[in-house]
Amino acid sequence: MLNKNIETFLGCDNDYGESGIVVFGAPFDSTTSFRPGTRFASKTMRGESYGLETYSPYQDKDLEDLAIFDGGDLELCFGDTQKALAVIESYTTRVLRDEKTPVMIGGEHLVTLGAVRAVARKYPDLQVIHFDAHADLRDDYLGVTLSHATVLHRVWDLIGDNRIYQFGIRSGERSEFQWGKDHVTTQKFNFNGLAEVVKKLQGKPVYFTLDLDILDPSVFPGTGTPEPGGVGFLELLEAIQKIGELNIVGCDIDELSPVYDQSGASTAVACKVLRELLLAMA
Repeated sequence: MLNKNIETFLGCDNDYGESGIVVFGAPFDSTTSFRPGTRFASKTMRGESYGLETYSPYQDKDLEDLAIFDGGDLELCFGDTQKALAVIESYTTRVLRDEKTPVMIGGEHLVTLGAVRAVARKYPDLQVIHFDAHADLRDDYLGVTLSHATVLHRVWDLIGDNRIYQFGIRSGERSEFQWGKDHVTTQKFNFNGLAEVVKKLQGKPVYFTLDLDILDPSVFPGTGTPEPGGVGFLELLEAIQKIGELNIVGCDIDELSPVYDQSGASTAVACKVLRELLLAMA
């Protein structure tokens, strides 16, 4: 049995054995291509989460009614990307083995690969839903194949064609969009078509990865790669509630970089999004 983290995210202070959801942090940003700092997201979110209520008036649900365990942050090596991913994979594997749902707080988006490696091994027919500003479909970035700019291409390496559904994408190289037409489903700029995808994926195991820079920088400036033209907060909450209708077998929330928003507003947004995601999954 894993020990409870001393400092937990709001309402996630249950014992491991009784919990169906396991939250953990992956404080890693070694492949960040522009502005680093996402390694501080999970710790900052835990402290700031107590500015929220456990109750959501959006969903009429309360975290106090759920059994969620917060295992704290993983100890990740910043000098060895493969080793860091292996630690994430190992932890996720243990959570899955105990029939619990892993919810990871990144970190940069590459951390998703470590979790998906574990989830895809347990669920060979895994589907992935990806909310993001960026396609993340490059085969390499500056000659390196493991990067937050390549993470969805690496996920595709694991699960293959027509199993990745992207929404909100508004940035990427032309070659990414061209390659993506043959291998993934991409909805640019917004959530159009999400309801149809949710209907299509009913009953199938789904991994949900949420890069918070899908939000417009006016809502969420605290990120390493802000991209104007994003969705609004309420649009994202509505989409998350729709995602909650699926069989989510793992998920992550990434790319908060608290240092770039000293007001704390971006961290508050990230905390509220995580609260709503946990409640939607339940």
